[in-house]
This record gives sequence, C-alpha cells and structure tokens, in this order.
Amino acid sequence: MEVAIIGAGLAGSEAALQLAKRGIKVKLYEMRPDKTTGAHVTGDCAEFVCSNSLGSSDITNASGLLKKEMEILGGELIKIAYENSVPAGNALAIAREDFAQAVTKRIEENPNIELIREEITKIPEGNVIIASGPLTSDKFADAIKEFTREEHLSFFDAIAPIVEVDSINFDKAFWASRYDKGEASYINCPMNKEEYENFYNILINAPRIEQHQVDKNSKYFESCLPVEVLASRGVDTLRFGPMKPVGLIDKRTGVENYAVVQLRQDNSAKTLFNLVGFQTNLKWGAQKELIHSIPGLENANIVRYGVMHRNTFINSSQILNPTLETRERQGLFFAGQITGTEGYTESIATGMLAGINMARKLEGKPLLELPRETMLGALTFYITDKAHLEHISSRDGSLRYLPPQPINSNWGILAPIDLPRKKDKKLKAELLSKRALQLTELIVNAL
Repeated sequence: MEVAIIGAGLAGSEAALQLAKRGIKVKLYEMRPDKTTGAHVTGDCAEFVCSNSLGSSDITNASGLLKKEMEILGGELIKIAYENSVPAGNALAIAREDFAQAVTKRIEENPNIELIREEITKIPEGNVIIASGPLTSDKFADAIKEFTREEHLSFFDAIAPIVEVDSINFDKAFWASRYDKGEASYINCPMNKEEYENFYNILINAPRIEQHQVDKNSKYFESCLPVEVLASRGVDTLRFGPMKPVGLIDKRTGVENYAVVQLRQDNSAKTLFNLVGFQTNLKWGAQKELIHSIPGLENANIVRYGVMHRNTFINSSQILNPTLETRERQGLFFAGQITGTEGYTESIATGMLAGINMARKLEGKPLLELPRETMLGALTFYITDKAHLEHISSRDGSLRYLPPQPINSNWGILAPIDLPRKKDKKLKAELLSKRALQLTELIVNAL
C-alpha cells in the first residue's frame, strides 16, 4: 500500500504523518525549494507564511475547540505546535522557523515517508491526497481544473510586515495582552486621535503594488483583508478592527488610547515581531513610511515587508464528500486551504482527516464522516454541502453555481443546541464545546 501526497505544507505534512504512523508508505511531493511560490521563503515542510498564530487555545473559542478535537483524534502537528509555541496570551503562536524545521525533521526521519523535491504537473494514478495549498503551481492547477471541470475561484491573501524588537521604542510602546489575560506577550503601540488621523491619511493615500489583470478580477478573503482595504471602508474601521484599543492600557500612564497597533512574537528568540492585522499590498517605500508613523516604531528595522499573493481553492460543494474524498474518483482526497477552508488550524485539521480516511480506505474500513456537532465535522460539512451553493442566472437562462467564500471554524456552522438562556453567549460556547468533545471522545473509542 502506497499513497502519493501532493504538497508538504500544513495539511500534506499532517496527512503524511497520519498515514506513516499506521504503517502506510507515503511519497510526499514538494516543489520547494527548487520552485518557489512567491510567498514561502524556505524549503521546509509546514512553513507558516502569513501570521504565526494558530488562534485561541480556549475551548470556548471555535478555533480552540478545533485544536482540542485534533488532540483527541491524534493530530501530529498540533503536538509539534505546542512544543514550539511562543508567548501570545490566550492564543497558540509558534516560532515559525523552529516549527517548520521540527516537522521537516520528523518527516525526513520517518521510514514510511519519502520526501520528494519535485513539482507535480498531473494528478497521479492510485491513492492520492492533494494538499497543494492555495499557492498551487499553475501547471498543477491546470491539472486540477481538468479533473474538476470547474474554473478555480481565487482570492487574495496578504502577509504582514515583521520588525526587529530591539528597534522598537519602549518609551512609547508597552507590553500587555488584552484585558491582561495570560502573560503580557504583545507589544502595543498606542495612538491618540491626532496620531491615528495622521497614520490613516498616510495609509489611504499610499501607493499600492499594481495587480495583473487576472488578479484584479479576484476576490479578497474577508478575514485576511489588507489593512488598506479595511481603511477604505471608513476612518474608524481599523479602530474597531485590528487597531481596537479596548482592554489595552499602559499601566505607566493609565491612559485609554484612541487606537493601538499590536505586534506578536514571530520567532523563539523573541527578536522578531509581526504587526497583527497589517497584511498589505502597499509598495515597500510606502510601508516603511506608514510603519515609521506608528508611535514606538519611528525607527523600526523592517526585516520583511508585507506582500500579497493570489490563492486558489476548489468548488468543494461540487467535488468532495464530507470525508474529503472526491465524489468522482475513489481514492482521491483533497485537504487544506485548497478545499475552501481558511486558516492554519483548519488546514492541519483537514489534513488529519484526509490522512485518517485514506488509511481507513486502504484498510477496508468505512470512511469517517464526523458529525456536525463537532467543529471539524461542521467545517467539512459546510464546505461540501450543496445546499450552501448560491445560483445565478447566466445570459442563456441556465443556472451557474458559485461556492461560498472560504471559511474558518466558527460557532455558526455547528448544529444548534437548546439553551436555557437564549442570549448567553458564554454558556452557548461552553455547551457546544462540551457536546463536541464528548462526541469526539466517543468516536475515538469506537475506532
């Protein structure tokens, strides 16, 4: 028994480790570093590209619940993530280089995994998991289009700048986590009204990198919007978004700020920090001017500027079952962001499920379709459910179907639950989490 996995990102690496620990041989194909994506900077497996955060670890948060479900189901990368975590308050953030190197080492040393540095341009025969990610190469994207007989939909993802911590002015910046939850692990750059308005004016007038015509017709994903796009929605949009000041007060001054820019630890040495929510497509000179206008970052040494890249995903509602196996071809699975899930945690989780189900298929066991009362089950149901399709009339009167935008884990996709107090959000999260984890435990015990 042998499985080919295309892509050694988060989903592909997780799927490979799931199969390998069950004694199944894997050929894991990764085109990097010989062929780059334009966003990755190394050839390591499971490299984090945008943020270095996996989101909340609290099980009363949707992302935190998904992480706990993965732990119960035997996820491999979630263990490595905790082993390479850096302080981030209530969130799970990782030292991205350490994490990727640890995953790569695990894969290279596993006797059941052969890591092949080669670009795949056709879908192989046999048992295959496609986890080529949102940065799938053009040639392989064409092969997927041919198989699905669907045009890819595309959306933009943007990467936030990174600065050196030693270049930050801590006479103005201060350490804190929102509402003092957990360790004070974020660097906060406060602004008064005048400073914010100056920053805003620089931002909305800053020159942007020109997009190719094909890219101009693509969509931004709502949860990863460039900061300049958010700013274009109104002068206060950022103050109620990534720059919201609530719960962040410098204890040295006691001042309630007008806006706050947060920076999150990016490496284990605590020498690099990224600007939270500052994904951008501004030209580099404009980025430098904008960052240096932020109090505390006047002389910040920028080690990586923000960039944008086009991401692609398939119409999963037409192509996949909730098991992540394709409806048309048995033994072919998709996993990761190319399925229409969004987020690092979601990528790892779908890679885990695809790996588990591929193993079960090869073992002659029924595939695992998780219930909608679990976060991972709800997520895979949502992206594969035809009922979520919108349809529009084309010029000839026929119907054309469009899939929903890529989606993160969230409470809205879970099967509903009866509440004794209808508007108690905290109670709702607690009950939904308890139900999901109990079901996940039962599933694992029954496998």
